[in-house]
Amino acid sequence: LGKCLLSPIVLAAYAYNRSLSELGPGGRGEDEPGVLCQLFAFFMAFFGLAPTLLLLAMALECWLSLGHPYFYRRHLTRRLGATLGPAAAGLCALFCALPLLGFGVPMQYCPGTWCFIRMAGGGPRELGFPVLYASLMGLLVLAIVACNVSSMRHLYGMARRQPRRGAPPAAAPRMEELDHLVLLGLMTVLFTVCSLPLIIRVYMGAFAADFNENADLSALRFLSVNSIVDPWVFIIFRTSVFRTFVRRVCRRLN
Repeated sequence: LGKCLLSPIVLAAYAYNRSLSELGPGGRGEDEPGVLCQLFAFFMAFFGLAPTLLLLAMALECWLSLGHPYFYRRHLTRRLGATLGPAAAGLCALFCALPLLGFGVPMQYCPGTWCFIRMAGGGPRELGFPVLYASLMGLLVLAIVACNVSSMRHLYGMARRQPRRGAPPAAAPRMEELDHLVLLGLMTVLFTVCSLPLIIRVYMGAFAADFNENADLSALRFLSVNSIVDPWVFIIFRTSVFRTFVRRVCRRLN
């Protein structure tokens, strides 16, 4: 949804060879970006935070189902799962709308085809929101990594409890657990690597006054790469070919 909403705006800016503020003027002041740029910054902030919150919900579910199955069976229902998505989206939308209300300043970045919250320069009004945004992102990343590491530990323990040599039916669950372990580890590393640059750039811009648009652009690209690559990692590494490859490697190591 984020790619479908944001990509046409960028393509239109390149097609007309104009910046986002020129395509959608109407800012309240001369130095303030246009309405289209403000909307673009809102979408960028929202689609960076909302999937992270949903990933946390998925990581918590995985951790509870593996480590606390009785609690999971008793308290987590389909109705609760169905309400988590809209609730997370609503909370993220309210939080990311704060710059539109004056807490935080949207800013057009070079070459004029993307906008985000100002991450360097200005006073508390300009830098309070990005610091709060980065802090929330950092807490979500830590929570997701902690849940995934705990889930990986449970999967590893389940795999070790399976007999190495014995009846053939016991081998299938063991390899399935190892498949989940490898997939979860790869997705955790990818998510962490793609999320940390934005958090680091916000803190450097706020506290070290490091204004570098190229570095900011690289951080936003890393954040975008996660939403593009993560589904492909899940699709590719869940195929039968990859499972066969993992099983052969595990047999060689054993």
